[in-house]
Amino acid sequence: MTVTATLSGAPALLPGQGAVLGAELGRDRIEFALAASHAEAVELCLFDAAGERETARLRLPESQGGVWRGALPLGPGVGAGLVYGWRVHGPWAPHEGHRFNPAKVLLDPAARAVLGRYTGDDLHLGHDPRSPAGDLPDPRDNAATALKARVVADLPAPSAARPQPDPARRVIYELHLKGFTALHPALPASQRGRYAGLAHPAVLAHLQRLGVTTVCLMPVAHRADEARLQAQGLSNYWGYSPVAWNAPEARYASPDPASDPRAEFRALVDALHDAGLEVVLDVVYNHTAELDEWGPTLSLRGIDNALYYHLLPGQQHRYANWTGCGNSVNFDQPLVRRLVLESLRRWVLEFGVDGFRFDLAPVLARGGDAVQGAFQSDAPLLQAVAADPVLKQTLMIAEPWDIGPGGYQLGGFPPDWLEWNDRYRDTQRSFWLQRRSSRGDMARRLAGSSDVFAPGRRGAHSSVNFITAHDGFTLRDLVSYAERHNQANGEDNRDGHANNLSINNGMEGETDQPGVMTQRARQQRVLLATLALSLGTPMLLAGDEIGHSQGGNNNAYCQDNPTTWLNWAQADHGLCAFVQHALACRQRLALLQASHWWQNAASAQGPAALWLAADGQPMSAAAWDAPQSQALMLQLQGAGQGALLLFNPQAEPVRFTLPQGAWRLQLDSADRLGQAGPAAALLQLAPDETVAAGALWLAVAESSHAPARRSAMHI
Repeated sequence: MTVTATLSGAPALLPGQGAVLGAELGRDRIEFALAASHAEAVELCLFDAAGERETARLRLPESQGGVWRGALPLGPGVGAGLVYGWRVHGPWAPHEGHRFNPAKVLLDPAARAVLGRYTGDDLHLGHDPRSPAGDLPDPRDNAATALKARVVADLPAPSAARPQPDPARRVIYELHLKGFTALHPALPASQRGRYAGLAHPAVLAHLQRLGVTTVCLMPVAHRADEARLQAQGLSNYWGYSPVAWNAPEARYASPDPASDPRAEFRALVDALHDAGLEVVLDVVYNHTAELDEWGPTLSLRGIDNALYYHLLPGQQHRYANWTGCGNSVNFDQPLVRRLVLESLRRWVLEFGVDGFRFDLAPVLARGGDAVQGAFQSDAPLLQAVAADPVLKQTLMIAEPWDIGPGGYQLGGFPPDWLEWNDRYRDTQRSFWLQRRSSRGDMARRLAGSSDVFAPGRRGAHSSVNFITAHDGFTLRDLVSYAERHNQANGEDNRDGHANNLSINNGMEGETDQPGVMTQRARQQRVLLATLALSLGTPMLLAGDEIGHSQGGNNNAYCQDNPTTWLNWAQADHGLCAFVQHALACRQRLALLQASHWWQNAASAQGPAALWLAADGQPMSAAAWDAPQSQALMLQLQGAGQGALLLFNPQAEPVRFTLPQGAWRLQLDSADRLGQAGPAAALLQLAPDETVAAGALWLAVAESSHAPARRSAMHI
């Protein structure tokens, strides 16, 4: 059946046969499909090239299985570049969960290219802002300025070979695309802060020299900055306010009006692959930029609010807010899962992305009653990812917590997933900076957190170990500020973590006092060295290796300015050389790679780990939590190698009695270069050595030793 256009001169709409949601450009037609199971009618709205004038409204045939479909034959003005949006009809009944308002043009949730930018204007509210309870629809038409989608042709299949790093040797580097390149002196001004900037040879060379294997890009999907931030002259710089999951952010494309963000992002992925670097994308499917019930109606809310979001039982005008962002996407719904699975496949097949880091990942696995929303380790979406022939081959990383009931799920994700490990973060900060963590806590985190990631079902690389991440202090600020300094965020310094386990070394913020600067430098080195030498998958925050500071702001999500832009002109090159050396030590020693869990005694399944006190004696059961000493020694043996790690978090130097054998020092965190020079291989250790306060040593055996003695504690 052909449905006639509602505006004169418009093309005829044919019955649709599209296999995927969104708009697909075929050989002779464009297929459109929209999931809106509660809608009563759906109109496809066509616009001029600028997206300002609506030229046609085409009513789609009745839906099948909750999906509305239609097709347009290719012809003059109908092809790649066609601008479109949706108007969706149905009841305005917020207390029943329905917020249909056909006065509002809506962005396709599967949009692959977005035209326009949300400005925070209340014209884009679905409810009438003059209605105190928000229970009346806004009658104003927003077509001229609403976000629209643009029909695009598929990009050619990726040609660059995908790197396939050994999971045991993977080193992740988390970066913000703009912040990493905005002030880079080697880049032309036109490339700074843009896709092309990160693909520049000078930038790639830094990543290669550093020794990382995997770049984790903070969100690059098209976002809509909150009206509150825009009113303050700020933006959601981090990108955790998505409005189009499939569309690369246009702000990072070339300033040329003819630029194509999709092609430029693909070129970036190809360049990273050519440099031997794996690409992981930080994705935000747990919530959208539509916020709570007072937020804008940009896409999902107006298309089918009750389908796409978790609503509170008995209060369906309100949202389950397990994200802290006002709403939570409902993956209990098969059509919602389909939308997200198709989105993930697009990033892999069309752009070449190698994996994903899921923001607030427990939301993806919540279902049932929206009050309880229990986390399910075998949730339908997680099962679908595991079964998908494309996605099951990609790297999956969970941020394993949200703010909902039972929201802390570290260790609860499927066996093939990696998970951010905040216990590792907090233990290292406490051990080295606060001197509070016991040796038992420290040993568990050094050993890959086997108490969390059951060795019987998880690999030794499962824990993503980190000291800092985008969310929180940078490493330099961690040792320079005892308190957060987030006044610039406009929330009276109430936002961001209050308990950071940070230290200022007697002087809050920047200082030129040599003693304070020396101590801070040593603390940064020992934390980075511990990270590099722990079992698991290490993750570095971009800029930590060059001493980047955010002035004590530990929640810089809205600071698109030199606060977050890496200051390459003032880079700490000595610290960067130290990180390179530490990572090189990790890569040279199979004992330090996450191939197998450490064992009590030598075995074919993993290195033998012997935990010793500073006097060289095996740790007794009572010694693990003894408060009088925190110094610890770890001897690793296996595969013809031997390694020795000496940890002294105490305020004074500690004398260590080394195990029998010939040991050569490879890394000393108290030394500015970490013994990174050629002389390191010649430095043979005595039977007794003194390790400086707050320092770590790594030594290697000249030859294999007898099997290690059994420790009193299996970590």
